[in-house]
Amino acid sequence: MDKTIKNLHLGLSATVVFGAALLYGFNPNKILPLIFEFKVDNLELKNIFRAIMGLYIAFAIYWVIGIRKSEHWRNATLTNIIFMGGLAFGRLISTILDGISIQYTIGMILELIVMIWGIYNLKNESYNA
Repeated sequence: MDKTIKNLHLGLSATVVFGAALLYGFNPNKILPLIFEFKVDNLELKNIFRAIMGLYIAFAIYWVIGIRKSEHWRNATLTNIIFMGGLAFGRLISTILDGISIQYTIGMILELIVMIWGIYNLKNESYNA
């Protein structure tokens, strides 16, 4: 498998997830009300969003490590599959329990695509190894 193609799902994921991390955590009381129409004026809520930011940044960094160091590629891809699958599963549960959100349905579809792409890459890399 071409190295660029093999790493593309990790690179795209790292870029998007890093951007989402900054949206959620950099200044949640200013940014999130513009996007989601709710206020983040509670200290605990700010803490939760900044913790999510830290978690997202940590995963994005590990995916970049997986791109740069081939010995980490498999584990980085596996964490990417689990991360994207977990987000998609959570959005599916929310859709069932809370109703359909166009904004999050698009996200869920993209997360499922990246998850399946990661599985495909993992299987092809294992097959070619």
